[in-house]
Amino acid sequence: MSSKDLGISVKKNEDMSEWYTQVVTKAQLADYSGAKGFMVLMPYGFSIWERIKEYFDKSIKAIGHRNAYFPLLIPERLLKKESEHFTGFTPEVFWVTQSGDTVIGERLAIRPTSETVINESYSKWVKSWRDLPILINVWNSVVRAEITSTRPFLRTTEFLWQEGHTVHATEQEAETEVMTILNLYKLLTESQLAIPVLTGKKTEKEKFKGAVYTTTLEAMMPDGKAIQMGTSHHLGQNFSKPFEIKYLGSDEKEHYAWTTSWGISWRLIGAMILAHGDDKGLILPPQIAPLQVVLVPIFYKEDDRANILEETNTLAKALERAGVRIYLDDRTQYTPGWKYNEWEMKGVPIRVEIGPRDLKSGQVTLVRRDNGKKLQVARGAASEQIMKILGEIQHFLFSRAKDALDQLTETASDMETLRKTVEGKGGFVKAFLCDKLTCEEGIQHDTGATVRLVPFEKGESGNCISCGSKEGKLVYFARSY
Repeated sequence: MSSKDLGISVKKNEDMSEWYTQVVTKAQLADYSGAKGFMVLMPYGFSIWERIKEYFDKSIKAIGHRNAYFPLLIPERLLKKESEHFTGFTPEVFWVTQSGDTVIGERLAIRPTSETVINESYSKWVKSWRDLPILINVWNSVVRAEITSTRPFLRTTEFLWQEGHTVHATEQEAETEVMTILNLYKLLTESQLAIPVLTGKKTEKEKFKGAVYTTTLEAMMPDGKAIQMGTSHHLGQNFSKPFEIKYLGSDEKEHYAWTTSWGISWRLIGAMILAHGDDKGLILPPQIAPLQVVLVPIFYKEDDRANILEETNTLAKALERAGVRIYLDDRTQYTPGWKYNEWEMKGVPIRVEIGPRDLKSGQVTLVRRDNGKKLQVARGAASEQIMKILGEIQHFLFSRAKDALDQLTETASDMETLRKTVEGKGGFVKAFLCDKLTCEEGIQHDTGATVRLVPFEKGESGNCISCGSKEGKLVYFARSY
């Protein structure tokens, strides 16, 4: 395989779909499985998921959450206990109906989400106000029928995610939990993935089935389509009542508890690819990159080999002591040019080159992945400079994505403007919408855009963009992945 074969053969702004597929496969993030709709998460892709997982896991444990695990198979009677929830998920559920050659008595759903099976346990665990709150998180995979339109990380039948499920004594405590988690999600996406997000509530039509309300984080991709980055749901007592999650309060009276659920998935990786990548492949934010620096020793004569490797190893050890995630690429079966292409494809934030000229001048060459700039720095100052540049890259990627978000946010006061925007450059379109379902559904039918969120801030009302009613409230429309 040549260096040309290693690279991306299409430009991102000309065919983003094909570009995305090539980046995922050629950067060895994921591979296609023999089962349609499923994918193989390769080691490099899994290492990015591990970085996301480690960061968020630490965040929720710091405020009292613990991890647990619940069964993959859910009896149909449990899934049916909350009627709206069951109706919403039934079209996506895979059912287990037999074991070997034996037909089983009750259908078992392969976990599409875990509210029902977890709340069954909570109904046994919660007895007294002293048992509350219960703050449990689960790292697992779920399966939802997605056969016809699949795309690695963004839309697959099985996907990795985390789902938190909590129980509280009061509604206020549950609502605080919902917003606490939403803010942690925002911090994750913006400080680690360098992707700016908008936050707000979903409409009644778009909320999670079985929730009182759903809060969401929405990001905008360069092609003008939105991605839902995470959701946090206030479930009220919609699950605690059918599942009999009750507690004896300090007032010696019995009360139904209040519950929440919330989740993010490996869709975050897909969004990161789309938001930051370029025609050479991935660009990974330093905070989330499995490898932050790759060091490439360059020697053309055997006489130079020992000294160059010594200098490269010395810098590598200094960076490791500073906590930088590094890889020293001393493979002899590949040329320096091959290595440059490979690591650019994989999105490593900084490449360090040390060759004969660098050795003579007492310098090293640093190459930034985000903008391709090269600079020479003194070897003695290299570690400090690299740390500084990693911070600059993280900041630059977020700022660039924020500028793109601003450019892809428009306001519309009539349907023609809304339609032209979503069918043209796309992006978020701010408009007023009333509470009538017919207006929301009509806009989706006519434009393909859905309401991505209703801002938390109470703004002024305006004329509904669909029917003209004066009771419209500000919402954000967009087409989405």
